Amino acid sequence: MHIIETYFECGGFDHRYLQGGISVYLWNLSKALAEQGHRVSVVTPAHGRLDDLRRHYPLEEVGYRDTYELPLVLDPRVWGDGHPAEVRIPLTTTAHLLRLDGVDLYFLSNELLDQLPDRFYPPYSSKGQDLVFFKPLAFQVDSVRFVRHRFADEKAVVHAHEPYYHYLLPAAFRDDPTKLVVGTVQSNMPITKKVYRPKVERLLDFLGAGHVALPTEEAEGVPARPDPVMSGYQQLTHLHYEYGSDHVGVYDLVADHADLVDFLSPGHRDFYTAFADTPFEQLFATLPVHGTVRRNAHKSFVGGCAVGDTWTTGAPPDVDRAAVLGGLGLDPALPTFFHNARYAVNHKGQVELFRAVDRVLGEGLAANFVLRCISDEGIPDPYVHEVVARHKDRVHLEWRRVDEQRLLAYAASSDFCLFPSKFEMDTFLIAQGEAMAAGAVPIATAQLGMAHFGHVADPLDGPEADRATGFAVNRSFAEDDPLLADALARRVRQAAALLRERPEEYRRLRANAMSNARQFTWERVARLHVEAFTPLWEGRRPDPLGTEVILRYGWFDLLPEEAYESERDAVTEAALRLGDAEAYARCRPLSPQAARSLFEAAWNRADFVRCERTADSDPALRARLDRRCAVRDGRVVYRLPHAERVELVRLAPGATAGRREVLVRPLERNGDEFTGEVNDDSGGRLHLLVTLDTGRSTWDVVNHD
Repeated sequence: MHIIETYFECGGFDHRYLQGGISVYLWNLSKALAEQGHRVSVVTPAHGRLDDLRRHYPLEEVGYRDTYELPLVLDPRVWGDGHPAEVRIPLTTTAHLLRLDGVDLYFLSNELLDQLPDRFYPPYSSKGQDLVFFKPLAFQVDSVRFVRHRFADEKAVVHAHEPYYHYLLPAAFRDDPTKLVVGTVQSNMPITKKVYRPKVERLLDFLGAGHVALPTEEAEGVPARPDPVMSGYQQLTHLHYEYGSDHVGVYDLVADHADLVDFLSPGHRDFYTAFADTPFEQLFATLPVHGTVRRNAHKSFVGGCAVGDTWTTGAPPDVDRAAVLGGLGLDPALPTFFHNARYAVNHKGQVELFRAVDRVLGEGLAANFVLRCISDEGIPDPYVHEVVARHKDRVHLEWRRVDEQRLLAYAASSDFCLFPSKFEMDTFLIAQGEAMAAGAVPIATAQLGMAHFGHVADPLDGPEADRATGFAVNRSFAEDDPLLADALARRVRQAAALLRERPEEYRRLRANAMSNARQFTWERVARLHVEAFTPLWEGRRPDPLGTEVILRYGWFDLLPEEAYESERDAVTEAALRLGDAEAYARCRPLSPQAARSLFEAAWNRADFVRCERTADSDPALRARLDRRCAVRDGRVVYRLPHAERVELVRLAPGATAGRREVLVRPLERNGDEFTGEVNDDSGGRLHLLVTLDTGRSTWDVVNHD
């Protein structure tokens, strides 16, 4: 099988040509596929580093010279009057080949691709200011043209990475029977990310694919009219942004035209399919992209990701803990907690992490913290440095990049690792797997994309305790989240006590953590991809969605009529899990007991729309539902025993369709009640964002007089 891997960078073979994690993924997967006997070609930009490559590697110039003008239609609202409606950038593209470890790497070079040799990626500030912003888009065009020329009529799987960096490719190759296109979702970039439609139409026409229909809101049957408060709030969750009708969705372009869509873990796929239990879930179900997801769900598969060979092969690392921790000024006799991530406070939960560390050490916990927050610019937040200064004998902070052996020594010298990531931006989290493979027991958020690491199961009680690897804290979708800081502090105390008082239980978790992480090898990832690619290669298309997948996401309307009879037990179970009375009633009589069970399931999920459908079956249920929220004399009283936080969200004064800023005010908690003032501009409709003790976030929209 010939597999063409293409992405905006592939420097994982040498740290000097490396900027992002996808680059590491791409190289390791390519090498593993080649080791399994497949022909692998990588197409990537040279980024102005050809001379560097020649100094270190035997680089061959390929007989390829492509001279053309790249047509770019500019959005006038972004680029302003100082730029024409369309610019044409003259380019001459050459290609250079490096054969390494059985992989053919083709580096494309031209006047645009060779810019930004030190950072590769254009800064966001270049948008609307400098045409270098279009460097990634130019690479999409160049990669299509190069593949068509170099591999012409050769049959190949074109495996492209991250939708924003390959959204033209599936449509461009759609009518080429020799090219099968697989798009991989690598990060949880907002699924509603869009780009200027006229620009896309012009480039597809330039690539000979102008006949490919682009998705429109009208094509979904129900034009999107998003709830303005829910939509405005998403700017705080990093899950959704609004665009005008003259834009087209990046994920829509990939999912509709690719042959398969690849994800890094089962939880990653589940999250990106339904956004369940997040503040985006209800809004997502009303948007056109929801139809795109359902229409293409049968194409999705989990190709997986891996932890590097250094961490997963051979015996557990043998390090001198006393020397490693002592060299950092820490006491090696104390429980040690390790964190290793980019410095990205709203992604990696680092504000809450430092608040929890400050708290437990201030309370007298005897423990060490080795905290790596990687940043080429250092750490500007003075609070972080205040925490380190306050506990200088207990906290070691560093932000510089170090070699892998030093990371290995840190992880192997630690008892626990801390990964309180937020906003579900992590899709596999290699760093957590590395630390676990070295023997660190994880304390991490219960994000779906990280669930494969086994820390979500209760480690000391429950049906999966024997396989549990560590401790979980609830997911978080709030900036500077006190609930997350509190949960981290509790877990750190619990972990330290476990190590001190129940060492045999700690050793069990450590063994489980190492075993779990070491299964994620690149050989396994290559095998999973080949298993998915092979049916395509043999001319078989993905099977339609099965009942199991439909029920997992609660898409009861997609079930064939006969499934309500033939799959009655499975449908009933799913209906009871979600509290869906309509689906249940199509399988079994809606008895009073069933109605109560459905109500309770919906109540436990704070799904009050579904509660309404069964509340009238029992006066007690109706009373409970009606009394959950009352507004009197300008104050709201909200009663929900299993809520951890209730916030009143409203549009800021002056908010418009193009600028939906919101105001968020937590209600004051007193036992099971949450109270607060109601503004006069509520319009008789309150938007309450409820965070449950399970970590689920959901909206309760309440009408009041």
